[in-house]
Amino acid sequence: MTMKLRNVPFSPPDMTEAEANEVHDAIMSGWITTGPRTKKLEKNISEYVGTEKTVCLNSATAAMEMVLHVLGVGPGDEVIMPAYTYTASASVVDHVGATIVMVDSQKDNVEMDYEKLAEAITERTKVIVPVDLAGICADVDRIKEIVIRPDILAKFNPSNDIQKKIGRIVVSNDCAHSFGASRNGMMAGSIADFSSFSFHAVKNFTTAEGGAMTWNLSFGNEKVENQQIYCGSPVPFIEGETWNEFIYRISQLFSLHGQNKDALAKTQLGAWEYDIIAPYYKCNMTDIMASLGLVQLRRYPSILARRKEIIEKYNEGLKDLDLSVLNHYGDDFASSGHLYLVRLNGKTREECNAVITKMAEAGVATNVHYKPLPLLTAYKNLGFDIKDYPNAYALFENEITLPLHTKLTDEDVEYVIETFRKCVSEV
Repeated sequence: MTMKLRNVPFSPPDMTEAEANEVHDAIMSGWITTGPRTKKLEKNISEYVGTEKTVCLNSATAAMEMVLHVLGVGPGDEVIMPAYTYTASASVVDHVGATIVMVDSQKDNVEMDYEKLAEAITERTKVIVPVDLAGICADVDRIKEIVIRPDILAKFNPSNDIQKKIGRIVVSNDCAHSFGASRNGMMAGSIADFSSFSFHAVKNFTTAEGGAMTWNLSFGNEKVENQQIYCGSPVPFIEGETWNEFIYRISQLFSLHGQNKDALAKTQLGAWEYDIIAPYYKCNMTDIMASLGLVQLRRYPSILARRKEIIEKYNEGLKDLDLSVLNHYGDDFASSGHLYLVRLNGKTREECNAVITKMAEAGVATNVHYKPLPLLTAYKNLGFDIKDYPNAYALFENEITLPLHTKLTDEDVEYVIETFRKCVSEV
């Protein structure tokens, strides 16, 4: 039977009247930039993922770069990441003047090759960035085992007090895809030392644009004992401040031009005066954005449940085809169900592109996650060559990402399955 042509977009945002009402209330409150709603969202996110503090920012990119600033990473330092990721994982390293080091993927596995990771560590390595691709938590525990090996510890040269307190190479998790995922009983955001989330419009949980940085440090509630210096400028010392409180404060300073008083605080009668402690950056989240997030978080359990349903329908509908798909759920882990990646075994990139075109002609939008970074002009210009990353290229060569979002009806899902089966059979 011929199915009626449908229009299935790739990843529209899941918005309801509840989000619209909260945005309306934020607008009518008289306060639309960083204020009480942003602070409430930060608190709610920390409660959700199991951390002490969270800083909401304007993007995951800002969050990942914020981590590097907090750690004092800069020229002469190296940051290691997989070649199979989005540019934001790497571009922030270039922004702070550090050196990008890429590691190939495991064979037929989207995670980086951990043996090659260990080999890539030098005396200049300050941070390792695992990536939670498609919503599945990377094996951060494996990375932590590597960085505490005596031979690796011997190479570690901390360059600021936070690095010294951590006492090893820092693990900063790119959790852009994994808000709501878990591994070994821990939520994404609490597994690594630092974690960065994306709340972009195509993500499961969205504030239109936006992101967040959070952290889980064993010494977080210990007192800061001495003044800290960032970008050559001393940060005012506060007696009795904990490391968690300090990291939150320095992140606020970095996100608001180095200004020691935010806009809301300056509106209090007679409270206009402020100082700029250093010429930092501007990347704060607004209350308009946060208002979306507050409602999205209340709805999030049902959003995750629906994504799981769709993944299970895809798995069942495609199980007899010669495909490789990611395992999103297991006894000790649960994905956020962000992306449904399909590899057409034995097919070339050109054949997969033909499937994508046929799917588009049938009204179904698909995508590809990702072109490995060494295939992109910016990283070729930095000296990276895809020939050095054969496993990452193999993951890309035959990959297609099917639409996965909570605006899909069961009829849409059935249509995607049948259309995909037909298109694959024709190539």
